[in-house]
Amino acid sequence: MGGNGGLKYAWYLLRRSPLTLVGAAVVLGVVVVAALAPVLAPYPPDEVNFASRLLPPGPQHWFGTDELGRDILSRVIWGSRASVGAGFLIVAVAVSVGLVVGSISGYFGGRLDTVIMRLMDIVLGFPSLILAMALAAALGPNLTNAMLAVAFVRIPVYVRLVRGQSLQVREREFVKGARCFGASHLWIIVRHVLPNSISPVIVQATLDIGGAILTASALSFLGLGAQPPLAEWGAMVASGRRFILDQWWYPTFPGLAIFVTAMGFNLCGDGLRDLLDPRARGQ
Repeated sequence: MGGNGGLKYAWYLLRRSPLTLVGAAVVLGVVVVAALAPVLAPYPPDEVNFASRLLPPGPQHWFGTDELGRDILSRVIWGSRASVGAGFLIVAVAVSVGLVVGSISGYFGGRLDTVIMRLMDIVLGFPSLILAMALAAALGPNLTNAMLAVAFVRIPVYVRLVRGQSLQVREREFVKGARCFGASHLWIIVRHVLPNSISPVIVQATLDIGGAILTASALSFLGLGAQPPLAEWGAMVASGRRFILDQWWYPTFPGLAIFVTAMGFNLCGDGLRDLLDPRARGQ
């Protein structure tokens, strides 16, 4: 199918799934908000005004204010940079390491494959959130260390996924033909194994961004991620939980931002899975 036909087919599948379009719109909207935060935010995110502390939503402050008089809408907008950026970076690190390690493990097999997979099994043997909490606490409470901790616990997922694809690809005729013509292992992995393993990785990565945002926000909520005064959704919910009974808007709006963003990425990932799954094309 040509490029034009491929685009038409993709659009046809998208139109069959309105939820995928909703997810894509949410993801696009969040990315645009994060990119244009300095323009869209009505106030500086750290501007303190004690005269306006804990104001309810109104014309001057659409999402209300916090205990320091900071505009919550502005902090939610700026927080998209920290939270969504953390999600993208976590998945980027996990995917990069997973592609390299998984392709090597699946392509070469043997003892190397056994050692790598047993190490991955050890990491998977721990509950991911508990392990991420332990690593973040050991590294020190800040957003960078929280991202590294979450990325580490997500690496085995991609290693196993890429390994499974590599085991299939290495037995294909074009790979055997490349070996017969004297192609190096590196050339075969880069030109054949990785390109034929990337589709399920893209789907998994899209689904994982929402989960990474949730986990990074959870670490911030527990005090192991972003630290004040950085505007980050999980940290904002943690600060606002003390006021939830009387000033409901304080933790509610950053919590809704986390929920909507994670849901958008999940819906988008489901749509990508349909687009990239060969079985879907036969339906």
